[in-house]
Amino acid sequence: MTSNKFVNTWIEEMKALTTPDSVVWIDGSEAQIEALTQQSLAAGELQKLNGEKLPNCYIHRTAVNDVARVEHRTFICTRKKEDAGPTNNWMDPAECYEKLRKLYKGSMKGRTMYVIPYSMGIVGSEFAKIGIELTDSIYVVLNMNIMTRIGKTVIDSLGDQSDFVKGLHSKADIDEENRYICHFPEDNTIWSINSGYGGNVLLGKKCFALRIASFLGRNEGWMAEHMLILGIENPQGEIKYIAAAFPSACGKTNLAMLIPPEIYRKKGYKVWCVGDDIAWLRIGPDGRLWAVNPENGFFGVAPGTNEKSNPNALAATKRDTIFTNVVHNLDDNTVWWEGLDKNPPKNALNWKGEKWDPDSGEKGAHPNSRFTSKAINCPCISPEFNNPNGVPISALVFGGRRAKTAPLVYQSTDWQHGVFVGSIMASETTAAAAGAVGVVRRDPMAMLPFCGYNMGEYFGHWLEMGKKIKKLPKIFNVNWFRTDEAGDFIWPGFGDNMRVLLWILDRCEDKADAVRTPIGYVPDPKDINTEGLEGVTEATVKELLTVDKDVWKQEAAGIKEFYASIGDTIPKELHAELDQLQKNLDAK
Repeated sequence: MTSNKFVNTWIEEMKALTTPDSVVWIDGSEAQIEALTQQSLAAGELQKLNGEKLPNCYIHRTAVNDVARVEHRTFICTRKKEDAGPTNNWMDPAECYEKLRKLYKGSMKGRTMYVIPYSMGIVGSEFAKIGIELTDSIYVVLNMNIMTRIGKTVIDSLGDQSDFVKGLHSKADIDEENRYICHFPEDNTIWSINSGYGGNVLLGKKCFALRIASFLGRNEGWMAEHMLILGIENPQGEIKYIAAAFPSACGKTNLAMLIPPEIYRKKGYKVWCVGDDIAWLRIGPDGRLWAVNPENGFFGVAPGTNEKSNPNALAATKRDTIFTNVVHNLDDNTVWWEGLDKNPPKNALNWKGEKWDPDSGEKGAHPNSRFTSKAINCPCISPEFNNPNGVPISALVFGGRRAKTAPLVYQSTDWQHGVFVGSIMASETTAAAAGAVGVVRRDPMAMLPFCGYNMGEYFGHWLEMGKKIKKLPKIFNVNWFRTDEAGDFIWPGFGDNMRVLLWILDRCEDKADAVRTPIGYVPDPKDINTEGLEGVTEATVKELLTVDKDVWKQEAAGIKEFYASIGDTIPKELHAELDQLQKNLDAK
């Protein structure tokens, strides 16, 4: 399909290593995708669901030992260990290649190697980056067809260049003890073996779009971030865009597809989703920061997704979707998961394919069960979703799950302080998470598992970008999870989070006042609109905005400890911000 010597030489090398029986280029045509779908159905890898209720939807089950990302088996392989940093697992590239070559040797014998040219971002745009994934899994092909832009147009766009990310994936034996997801940033290479689960094998997603892309962004002067992108349209038709980063279990997808409260809908406000997970940000010719979602679909967690929590995400799954590790309702050939509704099917198979009794106390869907859906099927997808230039960002927002520490919202004093705010991001573990409840887990910029190089240098890149962006977005932190003495959430969350976002946008346009605190600027309680909110008054908002100095002194000690764990690559500017925070807290 190409005369590109760099592509063809590499494919021949990988063929010699993995020895597939045949090689099939993915051209992206509907006819080819349909033929592969039929092949997958015949092999039992997919099962077709009810064509009337869920048109063009399928269910898939992974191996029982292969249900999630494997962070302890995920490596950054740089020539110098310090370049990977203390927050990543590191392996010497030569050692890693040697180890994995033994596992890949003959791993595709009796199978077909599929060659998937794919573009992260609009094909041919300034933002776009090209990858080629070699895989022995039709499931991977069909998911990459949803999640990225694939096929002949991509390989034509590459031309005779060598600038592409080389991805090799083999299911091999799905051997848990020999499962590796390895990134070679200096070689533009990703190798994944012995997994069939999406997060480990859809190499365009976290592997390329964050780990490799963050390394490329640092070298090329742009940013790859674990951020949603949303636009808020006011009654006058003006749209302002926000990019926001949250650790897992903090409502990121729900915010990305937010439905405005009724009082705002009646006035004509709308919310548009540009992206739910990843943002690539570049400085535009106008000096502003512009963002694109490099993905083409959603790889969402199914449990908890329902008509109340995220009706837009649910609507996106109603057609052209692959469901993985959910419950199969045999009565009407549809799917179900915990949190979808309160009517679990009586005649069903669980995520393992076993007969399931909803009264047994065992979960039917795996807690990390997934849906892979086309973004264009989301009712609130932005009209700018396919704009090759992206959208201009007014505000960057960080968030976490904190019971008492962080206020509902606060603004950084400037870009440097904003980088500090992002670097100290944290969440407290909940009863749903493994281990003790209330343990603070640091996840700076929500990038801890996804940064492809040293985290201290990553903070330094943020600081450098701040010097280059002429019209800087303002930086904020939000916390929807403050609790009262009984442990109940004070803020209603969900669509009502828009009330906070509107204050953020007003601050970006100097339309709202703020109160200076030791940690940054908080709103005047009267500036957060509580109209139509039952049980939430101005006094409630005042409580949500309090900054407890004693609690923050403990927080500062935790930050100091976290910085020490990263080491001497932490920029001096961030140590200065921590010192300033401590001085502010000690001041009377």
